[in-house]
Amino acid sequence: MGLVAVVTLVAFESLAVTTILPDIEADLGGVAWYGWVTSAFFLGTMIGIVFAGDQADRRGAGRPYVIGLLFFALGLVIGGLAPSMPVLVVGRFVQGFGAGVVPAIGYVAISRAFSVQERPRMFAILSTAWVVPGLVGPVLAERIAQGVGWRWVFLGLLPLVLAAGLVVVPAMMRIGPVTHRESVATPLLRRRLVEAVRVAVGTALIVAGLTFDRRLLVPAVVAGLVIGVGSLRRLTPPGTLRAAPGLPAVIASRGAITFVFFGLDAFVPYAVTSGRGRSTLVASIAVTVTTVSWTIGAWIQQRFIARTGEAWFVRAGYLMLAPGVALAAAATLFDGVPVWLIHVGGLAAGLGMGFAYSAHAQLTFRSVEERDVGSATSSLQLTDNLGIALGTGVVGAVVAFGDDVGWAPGAAVAIAWVVPVAVAVGGVVLASRVPQPSSITAGI
Repeated sequence: MGLVAVVTLVAFESLAVTTILPDIEADLGGVAWYGWVTSAFFLGTMIGIVFAGDQADRRGAGRPYVIGLLFFALGLVIGGLAPSMPVLVVGRFVQGFGAGVVPAIGYVAISRAFSVQERPRMFAILSTAWVVPGLVGPVLAERIAQGVGWRWVFLGLLPLVLAAGLVVVPAMMRIGPVTHRESVATPLLRRRLVEAVRVAVGTALIVAGLTFDRRLLVPAVVAGLVIGVGSLRRLTPPGTLRAAPGLPAVIASRGAITFVFFGLDAFVPYAVTSGRGRSTLVASIAVTVTTVSWTIGAWIQQRFIARTGEAWFVRAGYLMLAPGVALAAAATLFDGVPVWLIHVGGLAAGLGMGFAYSAHAQLTFRSVEERDVGSATSSLQLTDNLGIALGTGVVGAVVAFGDDVGWAPGAAVAIAWVVPVAVAVGGVVLASRVPQPSSITAGI
């Protein structure tokens, strides 16, 4: 109950900010910061998940979960009071750190509290926690923004975070550490946090170089790669950057598929409102369709995954995402194409994510020993959020470039979505490197 309650709040906030971001940008100004509102959130999340993975293994689930909830609440306050887009981006970074801790600890809790046979259903239940926010969250956020102002989409959530924390924290306190080697844990945690910060800084430099000043593009990207790549290699299983077969391919694939989906999802409201001139309400319906279809896909995969194996659903996810994003791009670019085809593209993309997202987690769990679940989960969530940060950042950079040179908003978004389509096509090949059905353990 506690896990579902907190995931529901995180889901509502995620969908709400995506929905009302065109209103925020219109109020505070600065289309170049549009993608950063999402990217900063997930850069913070990358640091939070590394913190959570090590803490869960060595100190149990309770204390890091409380820290995550506190940072999430602080980010809500900063975002709700932000006087400018840069301050909002800072608030989203803080909020992202807290939101990074929450799912990472949740994954560990599922691994330790549920049997192998129960885990697929538990993941589907967590996905279902997105159903109510998916059905009413975007429309509710749009109504709140139009009625009392977008700031209350942030501030109004604070009492609910407190209430949910009172439910979940006592249960989390009962999940203890795997080992008590505190003398080893402290320096290891410090090193991993430094590495995570380096990855976040490197990613931020790359996105900034792509977004703000083309004269600094090459030095910023080079600096970002120098700072971040080595740390990313040390935080993930050997071979992840080249997608070596097995667990490294699973970790790499999770980053690729989130790059594709969130590169689309974060800009659907902008495509509907600025690209096709429709209302925020119409955009909120598109967000709802995408979210609910993700949940439907998750339930389909949990029902059939024992027969097909996880790899089948990973590949099917990419095969749904590629045409889904392409269809949304076409409906944004061409005025003669019905605008509701953006919704259809989002529907296909959501189903693809429902198929593939939890399958990655289950592949990760059965590829490691119990003592390594925390670190493996941390790696999975790290690339997950790195993919989101880069996907939204790259698409946002292309949209900002289009705004600078005078492209129509619809054309800028459609051209930017070519990048996620290309990554999705490459993901079909990447899916062939994940563990295949012949290696599925008994009971899965």
